[in-house]
Amino acid sequence: MAQIIWSESSLDDLRAIYDYIFRDSKIYAQKMIDKIYERPSILSTQPYVGRIVPEYKIDSIRELFEGAYRIIYEIENENLVTILRIFHGARLLRPSL
Repeated sequence: MAQIIWSESSLDDLRAIYDYIFRDSKIYAQKMIDKIYERPSILSTQPYVGRIVPEYKIDSIRELFEGAYRIIYEIENENLVTILRIFHGARLLRPSL
């Protein structure tokens, strides 16, 4: 069973998403963050469930989707998965994570 670690960048992304949605709805902001935060739990037992990120084409860098958000993660080894970034699907993914 792999441990899931959230990078500082991914936590910053969560805060920014919350702040953005909060402007319209505090309740929806918390619900969306809860969904995004819970989605990677499947990676502890199935780290390869996400698709390879098309912009990188590296087997260890994959993504899950939650609503309109891309949850980018890296499989470090069989015991460790790191959540790298969270992007809205309409945004372009930058070359460096």
